[in-house]
Amino acid sequence: MTQTTHPISPLRQRMIDDMTMRKLSPKTQADYIRAVKNLTRFLGHSPDTTTAEELRRYQLHMVDSGISRITLNANITALKFFFDVTLDRWDVMKKMSHVPVPRKLPAVLSRDEVTRLIEAADKLKYKAALAIAYGAGLRINEVVSLKLSDIDGTRMTLRVDQGKGRKDRYVMLSPVLLEILRAWWREAHAKGKLLDGGWLFPGQNPVNPMSARQLSRVCHTLAVDAGINKRVSMHTLRHSFATHLLEQKVDIRVIQVLLGHKKLETTALYTQVATELLREVVSPLESLEPPT
Repeated sequence: MTQTTHPISPLRQRMIDDMTMRKLSPKTQADYIRAVKNLTRFLGHSPDTTTAEELRRYQLHMVDSGISRITLNANITALKFFFDVTLDRWDVMKKMSHVPVPRKLPAVLSRDEVTRLIEAADKLKYKAALAIAYGAGLRINEVVSLKLSDIDGTRMTLRVDQGKGRKDRYVMLSPVLLEILRAWWREAHAKGKLLDGGWLFPGQNPVNPMSARQLSRVCHTLAVDAGINKRVSMHTLRHSFATHLLEQKVDIRVIQVLLGHKKLETTALYTQVATELLREVVSPLESLEPPT
């Protein structure tokens, strides 16, 4: 049976060219294309003839369908690119607008819970991955993207290559984390799982890294095994890293650099969940004079 390939329309090809020119990531390009396809399906005609009123109705349709605010904003961003850049019709977006996203406090693990979570891993590979997420405050995609050459045991640093925002940064490498990584390297090297200069956490085929989805599933399973009654993800370890550093009186601007945050206000969110700092604050009630 032969496969047939559908030709790409000139309009889609132009959009792809526009995204390629701006070096948008493959995932972003796929998301933008999907957003335009969904709009086309709703309209029932080519999107290049869309009116502002039709876009207004489409946003209402997305809201009524129950999609999250984050997904709604992502779709609007994609359509804005399509109409602004590809079609040069920026005015047609005037009735579409992003919606505010409520800022929720992140879940944070206690030090005991972090210990239980990491110790629940019966494989050194997963123990090391979780230890890096907590010990260096890395995002899950940054963890699985690490290579052996990113570890500098002399300077005690980890290099994060092209993290969020396509920025490189260095983070700290603690002696305890270095020992865990060395134990993982010895085990994996002995079994021939690591390639020279390859991924620190390879997948089944060592040419490829372990997937973020696989590591995420492992983290959820280990949280259950550890008896942690909180909603735990790999990002929870990053939140816990920042919160515990703040409770250790580490300067918030240093934490900002370690996390790779662009704005200090993003890092300042952790001041609201650093409970040890809150316990140190003396309530003004304590200073009231007793009634005579």
